[in-house]
Amino acid sequence: MLNSIGPMEILVIFLLILLLFGAKRIPEMAQGMGKGIKEFKKAMRDVQQEVDVSAPPTHSPNTIAPTPPANQVPHQAQAAPAPVSAEKKEQPGAPAT
Repeated sequence: MLNSIGPMEILVIFLLILLLFGAKRIPEMAQGMGKGIKEFKKAMRDVQQEVDVSAPPTHSPNTIAPTPPANQVPHQAQAAPAPVSAEKKEQPGAPAT
């Protein structure tokens, strides 16, 4: 039944509303509806922010160190280069002192 509403039926509905409420009252009602919708959206946004703040995190931080791939040695286990000794080493081809 509502699928067959055409432009003429909509015009008749608007004329009936105009007769019932008057030309002065219709903008006031529309303004009131606009304020109500605005207030409703603000309340929804506030509730959503409150839920987001109070919700626990969706994932816990990773506290276990990741394992390296099988073909690599972990960084801590790599051997450090040998320290250079303070003694002079003989270099090949250099005269001995």
